[in-house]
Amino acid sequence: MDPQRETSKKNNMEHLIADRREGIGVCGWILVSISFLLVLITFPISIWACIKVVREYERAVVFRLGRVLSKKAKGPGLILILPCTDTFIKVDLRTVACNIPPQEILTKDAVTTQVDGVVYYRIHSAVSAVANITDVHLATSLLAQTTLRNVVGTQSLAQLLAGREEIAHSIRASLDSATEQWGVKVARVEIKDVRIPMALQRALAAEAEAEREARAKVVAAEGEMNASKALRQASMLLAESPAGLQLRYLQTITTLATENNSTIVFPLPINMLETFGQKNRGG
Repeated sequence: MDPQRETSKKNNMEHLIADRREGIGVCGWILVSISFLLVLITFPISIWACIKVVREYERAVVFRLGRVLSKKAKGPGLILILPCTDTFIKVDLRTVACNIPPQEILTKDAVTTQVDGVVYYRIHSAVSAVANITDVHLATSLLAQTTLRNVVGTQSLAQLLAGREEIAHSIRASLDSATEQWGVKVARVEIKDVRIPMALQRALAAEAEAEREARAKVVAAEGEMNASKALRQASMLLAESPAGLQLRYLQTITTLATENNSTIVFPLPINMLETFGQKNRGG
């Protein structure tokens, strides 16, 4: 037989024996019996102290003589408790929105930032939330603050501004694994705002403006180059056809006369004068 299996079986048996031995004891059973008899004697008046109402979104963790009565919380609905020996704590199972106050964090590239966020979580095990930690909500809030500082401290400013969703997922995974033993399930983490010093904001704005101006100059230079190539091709075509050059000249004058209502001095082309001179000499 495998020795590991034997060891595990022995450990399980020891746990079972310990669970059987551990209990409220003889005195405890005597007190429970007396409490039950008092309830029967004072019935039906005592029924109002025994019946408790647990809402749909709540669970009740019952303690009998200081020990958890069951590994599973009771509710919702009506539950019965013994007034003298039993106590109970109600646990709200609804989703809680925990606000993370602004944290002053030094990023990986030595930039001081203020980051805040919000954590959405809920309690899925009421017994663990009561028995394993003193104040589950305070502990989750403090852990969210420290986790935010630790995760953001490993990122540069550019990564922080561009990768908020990835950072939020990383924070949620860390919180979820750490709060599992408290009976808490982290549903969502969101980073609300990232604040940087005003001097750094002005420097980033100047850098962005310079980059935009540089891109605008490059685009304008490319446009001038394309326009000059087109004009060169057009001039070569017009040089091959003098009549086309004259037509383009007349079209330009027509456009000017349409847009600006003014007097235009129309110069007579020299080649036309040469043509008239040749005709007069021939005549």
